This record gives sequence, structure tokens and C-alpha cells, in this order.
Amino acid sequence: MTIERITSAQNQLIRHIRKLQTSRSLRRDCREFVCEGWKLLDEALKWYPKIKVLVYSEDTQCPILPEGIRVVQVPEALMQTLSGMKTPQGVVFTCELPLEERISIHPGMLLLDRIQDPGNLGTILRTADAFGIPVLLTNGCADPYSEKTLRASMGAVLRTRPMAIPLEQFLELCLQQGIPIAATALTDQAVDLRELDLRQYITVIGSEGQGICSELLEKSDKQVIIPMQSRCESLNAAIAASIVMWEMK
Repeated sequence: MTIERITSAQNQLIRHIRKLQTSRSLRRDCREFVCEGWKLLDEALKWYPKIKVLVYSEDTQCPILPEGIRVVQVPEALMQTLSGMKTPQGVVFTCELPLEERISIHPGMLLLDRIQDPGNLGTILRTADAFGIPVLLTNGCADPYSEKTLRASMGAVLRTRPMAIPLEQFLELCLQQGIPIAATALTDQAVDLRELDLRQYITVIGSEGQGICSELLEKSDKQVIIPMQSRCESLNAAIAASIVMWEMK
């Protein structure tokens, strides 16, 4: 295994990684994203055979890696400038974005509508991976391949890929295939989610601040609510999604 050494913060690779960390459009255009930490590296080596570049700090030990990965050692001070964590773990690596696949939908899926907080999105994806529930993302959701989302998912994104789908296409496919939609909503029409067999629906979780968009709400076949104390209005999106997924299973 050949190991390069880079010491300059102005090196082209270092600058490229920094830009990938902050730009969703660049990640999409380059088809590459950044992960940080030994835990995520372990998950990627097990489940995601598309690692491109690995950068590690000179005060750590590089593991044995598959052939074809570019390996770079950097000083600890330079690693600190690459790290998005308060306490850098000593390893940053980039992966190739998965290729676009033909989208297919079916009952028993979870649709996330404009979940914009990376921590919430990552937690939902981690729970969905644990339950084996496929996840669809509408336009307006946080990037599942941002570092914050990847960390919150604890590597779930590397194991089970969420699928992005425009809202219009989702509604058209549901209509064509006769798949009913259950929307979580605080409305007078909402019923206790335990009254439905959610395995027969695609269930929707809305954004943290605005809930489900009006178009989805209007096209939903059922509206459901998580029973709770009357003095409480809502739950965190990730918590609500976890309860819904438990009921789906």
C-alpha cells in the first residue's frame, strides 16, 4: 500500500475535501462525499465498497485497506482543519456517490417531507435501517450525504440508501399504482395511528417546523396522529418517525 504525505493546507486534495464538506452541489457534481471517523470507516469497509481517498493523521495508524484507495498521511494540525468535530478522530475519507436508480414505490415505505435538520434526518435513517423500512426523500430534505447526516445515521446511509423523489412524481406513482398515503398531521380528521395497518400505506413524516405540505395533506387517504397528552402539541421529527416506524412493523 502506497502512502502519500501532504503537509500544506493549500494542497489541491485538501482544498477539494474542504469544498465537498460544505457544498451539496459540488458533492452532486463530483459524485463524491466525505465521511469522518473510524466507526464510519469500519461501516464503509463492510458495506460500501466505493471509498476513493483516505486521509489520516500521523499520530494514528492506517488500517489495511483494499487496493485502489488513495491513502494520504497528514500532520495532526492539518487534520484538525479538515475535521468537522470538536475532537478530531484522525481520519477523513471520501466515497463515490451511488448511481441513480430507477425509483419504485410500494406500501410499507416512509416518505420524509422537507426534513431539513441533518441530525433528525440521520437519526430517522438509522432507525429505518434497524427496522428495514425503505425511505423516500422529497425535495427540500437535508442532504443524506452531508457529514452531519452521516454521523447521525451511524453509517446507516452506507448500508441502506434513501431514495430521492420529487413530490409530483411520488403523487403520480401513488395514483397509478393505487398506493394509499397516510399523513401524520394534527388535524380534526386524524385518527389514532394504531387504528390503521400502516404496512398497507406509504406513511409521511413532515418537516420539523411546518409539518406536511398542503399538497401531500390534500392527497393523503388517511391522516394519523400519535396519541399523547393533550397538553403536548408535537414531538421531535425523529422521535415521531421512530414511533411511526415501530407501528409500521
